[in-house]
Amino acid sequence: MKLSEKDGSNIDQNVDVDELLESYDKETAKLRKLKGNVIMIARIIAIAMSLFHLYTAGFGTLLSFKQRSLHIMFAFVLGFLFYPFGKKSNKEKPSILDYILIALTIIVFGYIFVFSDTISAKGGSATNLDLVLGLLAILITLEVTRRAVGPELPIVAILFLLYAYFGPYMPGLLAHRGFSIQRIISHMYLGLEGIMGIPLGVSATFVFMFILFGSILDKTGVGKFFIDLAYGLTGSFKSGPAMTAVVASGFMGSISGSSVANTVTTGAFTIPLMKRTGYKPYFAGAVEAASSTGGQIMPPVMGAAAFIMAEFTGIPYSRIIIAAAIPAILYYFAVGTMVHLEASRLGLKGLPREELPSVLKLLLSRGYLLIPLISIIVFLISGNTPTLAAFKAIIISLVLAVIVSFIKKDKSFTFKDFLDALEAGAKGAVTVACACACAGMIVGVVTLTGLGLRIAEIIVTLANGNLLLTLFFTMIASIILGMGLPTTAKYIVLATMAVPALITLDVNLIAAHLFILYFGVVADITPPVALAAYAGAGIAGANSMKTGVQAVKLALAAFIVPYIFAIDPHLILVDNVVGAEVQFISLFQALPVILSAIIGIVCLAAGVEGYLLKKTNIFERILLLGAALLLLRPGIFTDSFGIVVLVATYLLQRNKSKNPPAFE
Repeated sequence: MKLSEKDGSNIDQNVDVDELLESYDKETAKLRKLKGNVIMIARIIAIAMSLFHLYTAGFGTLLSFKQRSLHIMFAFVLGFLFYPFGKKSNKEKPSILDYILIALTIIVFGYIFVFSDTISAKGGSATNLDLVLGLLAILITLEVTRRAVGPELPIVAILFLLYAYFGPYMPGLLAHRGFSIQRIISHMYLGLEGIMGIPLGVSATFVFMFILFGSILDKTGVGKFFIDLAYGLTGSFKSGPAMTAVVASGFMGSISGSSVANTVTTGAFTIPLMKRTGYKPYFAGAVEAASSTGGQIMPPVMGAAAFIMAEFTGIPYSRIIIAAAIPAILYYFAVGTMVHLEASRLGLKGLPREELPSVLKLLLSRGYLLIPLISIIVFLISGNTPTLAAFKAIIISLVLAVIVSFIKKDKSFTFKDFLDALEAGAKGAVTVACACACAGMIVGVVTLTGLGLRIAEIIVTLANGNLLLTLFFTMIASIILGMGLPTTAKYIVLATMAVPALITLDVNLIAAHLFILYFGVVADITPPVALAAYAGAGIAGANSMKTGVQAVKLALAAFIVPYIFAIDPHLILVDNVVGAEVQFISLFQALPVILSAIIGIVCLAAGVEGYLLKKTNIFERILLLGAALLLLRPGIFTDSFGIVVLVATYLLQRNKSKNPPAFE
């Protein structure tokens, strides 16, 4: 897909986004470029998958076994068609092995679809046929996940399966009575706590529909609209294109669940502009990576893990996005503050107003593109399930696109675009479905063996019952797992093992789940495996490691804010009720802790950047960073200290500086 049009800054962009994605996105890089008749077959299967999910979303999902088995059949078949066995495999057509695996997929999961009632009635008891098909299901799941997602998740799943069998030989708290191979296979295949468990159930309903929603919005041109709107809103600031990257990536991130895809899509426009106005290449790449990564925690869509969180916690998705909203806004406020201070330090200026698109004209000409996003929020708040809300929003976006295309007579949205969106939605859901199916086996072992409670006890013991240490250990585990696993899979693993430890130490349920989600997300910009940062570096022509380190600096708020809401959940609009009970509060009640977090973020940004109104000296920098760390625990003393430090530094620098203040 080539992008070649004026971007509002008098720079003619001619960027192949697909080529960039292949270079920096692991999932895209693996995809076959099918040719011949097989491409049409794959296209028909993908479109059929999307139509199936559209129909069940609008007219009622099937029973769990049937819905999930059809979903996994579609996903695995597409997985074997599009993802080759290895690097030396044919990249234009599937092999005989691929067709064999496709046939086995249909047999293994078709059996569950056809005989779901019989399987349910058996209550987990397995025949020899069940065990053979179950073993094949496990092997197929591991193989398709290895191809589509990478080897890390299947390796973790295999280790967990081995743990279920070798339980009696495990040391200390990890020991359990052990389970036979037959029992393990039966649990993974014939129940709703293994491959067909909650993660896959969420993928087969909520997640798929939101991926499809994003694909359809993309075909209607909402991505280019977001970028233009961001230019118009922020391009004239002294931080100009960098602030545009922050705002545009926030907009795009609200409908995109991929940090790398978001970095490449918006970065193709914003990074060259940042370099043009004076930002160092590594800083430009880091701004885009940090901004794009935040999309997975930005409502209303967030990432796939948020939907699984709703199932794990029993809290409606509409309440989860409300809880996540303030931390997400604070994240972007922090990145924007650092970008602004960097521009002030470098003495940069924004773009002339005449080079920028008019916000009013944009809203009048293309403002209708915001209606589906607004509608999905309204539907969620009004009590619709996420699946139904996405279905209604998709219908609205399609109707609007057709009407506008008819009125303008510009063929801006055709039937081919609709089919392309259906195909893209299905292809985009393959990796999520594979990850959820494989992670389901990990969850299955945890429930079968009680490993979650054992791990929680080990974590609490290591931390000696100290909450901050427990949070720190959980953060490290989240980041390490996030480097090797997709955010969704990482979240599932830690939700079953680390969250119980946090709840044991009186962290609120939703705060504990959001805590591990945040640190799994920032793994995308945390070296040594920082794929979003590497994508930004590639576009900027900068050093990858230097870009990754700078991205972490810009995203430091994401390392601070989770500690704040874990200690005081008022920041996520939840009362100080410990454990599994969740009581929401008003925005007014949360105002003190929100203001405390804002003060802490400004102190952190000024301390990290070494600049407020002018360059800070070492003493000012230490005080600012100290105030930011103290504000981890909101209170009268810490808040007062933070305010005093920030105001005192501001006044001292204002009196010494003849330059106009950065925040005036």
